[in-house]
Amino acid sequence: MAARCRTQIIGVLCVCLIALVSSGSLLAAEVFRVATYNLENYLAMPSGTRPAKSPEGRAKIRESLRALKADVVALQEVGGTNVLMELRASLKSEGLDYPFWEHVSGWDTNIQVAVLSRFPITARRPHTHDSFLLFGRRFRVSRGFAEVDIKINDRYSFTLLTTHLKSRRPVPEADEAEMREQEAALLREKIDARLAVNPNANLIVLGDLNDNHDSKSTRAVIGRGKHALIDTRPAERNGDNQPNPNPRYEPRHVTWTHHYGKEDTYGRIDYILLSRGLAREWNKEETYVLAIPNWGIGSDHRPLVASFFAEDR
Repeated sequence: MAARCRTQIIGVLCVCLIALVSSGSLLAAEVFRVATYNLENYLAMPSGTRPAKSPEGRAKIRESLRALKADVVALQEVGGTNVLMELRASLKSEGLDYPFWEHVSGWDTNIQVAVLSRFPITARRPHTHDSFLLFGRRFRVSRGFAEVDIKINDRYSFTLLTTHLKSRRPVPEADEAEMREQEAALLREKIDARLAVNPNANLIVLGDLNDNHDSKSTRAVIGRGKHALIDTRPAERNGDNQPNPNPRYEPRHVTWTHHYGKEDTYGRIDYILLSRGLAREWNKEETYVLAIPNWGIGSDHRPLVASFFAEDR
């Protein structure tokens, strides 16, 4: 009798397990990857002091993107929709298809920001006309902000907000650091507005912030308190895995993303920042800075990528 009951119980459990698997409840979560990459003057023709991107440079950029195999890529320094379409077509011919895209321009007519995606873009909120007052003078955000909602599957979507803040090159109109701080403050307003509606929103903020992690402008974007963003701090996958001997600081992993030729310095100025909601799905082990030979042929920046599980946790 006892044996018959055990057999019946096992049978019921098997039926339940089959039902759960069939419904997808026990299936492994889908994984997706999001990257950011400053292409350094991806232009078809020279414009002012900016040269056209060479065929060798374009090929190296495509090599980098193929190595990343990211599902969504935020791009900076894209010179118009024509070159963006050329990049999409070239990548597709090489086996990497991005059927969905967004391109946003700001005050700067030479370089803009863009998004390429394997998944549908369900909403677009381009920010092209933001401006700020600095010592009584009105300035426009140079490259605008691209904001899109992306649907991974019927159960999961997220919002992507990409930017390219004012560079550290001096300009005669105003102090470059103060201009960058003002642009960062405007970006932070958009982050706060999104999280005010839904504190658990799946939000990723990424791109070229053009300053180190402790600068006023970067700290303004990251924010403070319950709506502060989480810095993923991607690093090279070179075998480094030990903590910093000084626990006050992050591990001494290789995290630089940009080479500044004028000073011959390397720094981390490109970021992938996450809301607390999206950070719950963050796959840290598959988050890194891409390191490939001759990376500098393509750009003075290196791309970085983060991985996520497509289920709310």
